[in-house]
Amino acid sequence: MTVEREGCAVSAGRARHGKGDWLTGARVTAVLGVYYRPEGRVGEPEAVEFVLADGQSVLLTCASDRTLRVTPGAWPRLPDWCVPASRWQHAPPAQLPAVPYGGAWTVVGTQELRNADGEVLQAVIRCEEGDFVVVAGDTMAIRFDPRT
Repeated sequence: MTVEREGCAVSAGRARHGKGDWLTGARVTAVLGVYYRPEGRVGEPEAVEFVLADGQSVLLTCASDRTLRVTPGAWPRLPDWCVPASRWQHAPPAQLPAVPYGGAWTVVGTQELRNADGEVLQAVIRCEEGDFVVVAGDTMAIRFDPRT
């Protein structure tokens, strides 16, 4: 996939086509938060990393203007901005479901909510079982809305 890093395209194997289908067909094997450990896991993560079956990952972080940045991840390494690394950890965010039978969620589409300047405020990763909704703010918020 190709995801954008501050205005330039960064290739990660599959083309990012913009607002609708940049992750379609990917198999997500884990959804992990990036947490600052001295604060524990009581709050929201500073970033969310979607780990893909092909070994790649997609990192969603929030900027100081409360917009969402979608970039290639570095799984299993922590992002470069996690300094010192000993104070950061990957961990599953609270209240997300376990990986479904078969070992992965299959992405059937994505959707991005953008502001008037075209910056992403929210990303929805649509899977067969439900939707992961990631919202930028002071920290990240992520939830899973199951299909009914």
